[in-house]
Amino acid sequence: MAGTARHDREMKMNATKKLNSTKNPIERLRLQCLSRGSSGIKGLGRTFKIMDDDGNKSIDFKEFKKGLGDYGVDIEPDEVQEMFSAFDRDGSGTIDFDEFLVNLRPPLSKARKNLIQQAFRKLDKTGDGVITVEDLRGVYNAKHHPKYLNGEWTEDDVFRKFLVSFDTPGEADGEVTYDEFFNYYVGVSASIDQDVYFDVMMRKAWKL
Repeated sequence: MAGTARHDREMKMNATKKLNSTKNPIERLRLQCLSRGSSGIKGLGRTFKIMDDDGNKSIDFKEFKKGLGDYGVDIEPDEVQEMFSAFDRDGSGTIDFDEFLVNLRPPLSKARKNLIQQAFRKLDKTGDGVITVEDLRGVYNAKHHPKYLNGEWTEDDVFRKFLVSFDTPGEADGEVTYDEFFNYYVGVSASIDQDVYFDVMMRKAWKL
């Protein structure tokens, strides 16, 4: 499957190693998330989403501090203020939620973004912007999965399990949006240094 356990392990190791040397507050928070694997940034995003009681899609300092604490991010109190200020570029005292997640993602080259878009378009057979079990039929081969082979799972069970890996942690609804798919591969991308290797992995995984 695309985005293997090996990539996750490499990403965690790389992120943990870099954490000791970086002083940039945004980079430190990014690495803290990536040290948890490819769903690390999605997980932090979900923590903040739960806290956004009024649904205004913005976070103030108090919410920011609490969110980092709830997610278990290991950061000194003075660093929290430094991080908040780095994200609060206009000095308004609040951070726009979507902008925060965009800035937290590791930078991606145009070539990698194009590959992620191509893969999503191929999987989203109906073109409605969401990947479902129905979309996967005929695109993703479940018949080589060990649990399908031993009769434990049906084809649909394999599809559902496959979709969970892209779904937002704790919010698995059996549907994967482009944003969830993109966030997943941003995480995977962070463990692959060269564009050419990312290209080979994506083309091989999705037969692009």
